[in-house]
Amino acid sequence: MLKNILSVIGGIALIGLAYLVINFGGMMGKVSNLHPDAMGHYMNMFEKVLDTGSSGEAMVRKVKINDDVSTEDAIDNMIGIAGDNNFLMVGDAKMSIKSSIKDPDGKRYIRILSFCAPSVAEQFIAYNESFGAFMPCRILIVEDDEGNRWLYTMAMELMLYGGEPLPPEMMEMALKVRGLMYGMMDAGATDGEYEPEE
Repeated sequence: MLKNILSVIGGIALIGLAYLVINFGGMMGKVSNLHPDAMGHYMNMFEKVLDTGSSGEAMVRKVKINDDVSTEDAIDNMIGIAGDNNFLMVGDAKMSIKSSIKDPDGKRYIRILSFCAPSVAEQFIAYNESFGAFMPCRILIVEDDEGNRWLYTMAMELMLYGGEPLPPEMMEMALKVRGLMYGMMDAGATDGEYEPEE
């Protein structure tokens, strides 16, 4: 009797193993072609989805603007840094520019700044057209329900590390763009100096 039970368990285990090999064996081979850091970044994103319940929260980087920094000063600082680094501001969408959520009509401050380095954009689109869907780089300035002001941009880690390794010269350009965008946000939020994030 025990022998028969063990045989059944062994048979089920073999069927399960065969299923995994058939369905996931090819996938594991493809994963090995990705950047060595890819799975770690995908897991970080998935953990944020589990923590927040929001896929949007998992795909962005956000920074709170200090209470002693005006919204206009934060924006002027970011625009100045972009210009100093040959990064063009190519869009300014003022969706709502009331100064506070406490205004009687309930509107809050919402504005989206768009930036681009055309030479970098051209090279990435030439490499893979799908990168064009992420351009230009955007920073959202938004006020929450408590009146706190936040800067949001797309988290760029999956662009850098989520697929097969980028050619070295493209990785260098992508790291500079990420460093500039993140550094602009940090400086804008604190009225501080630009320090590119590595």
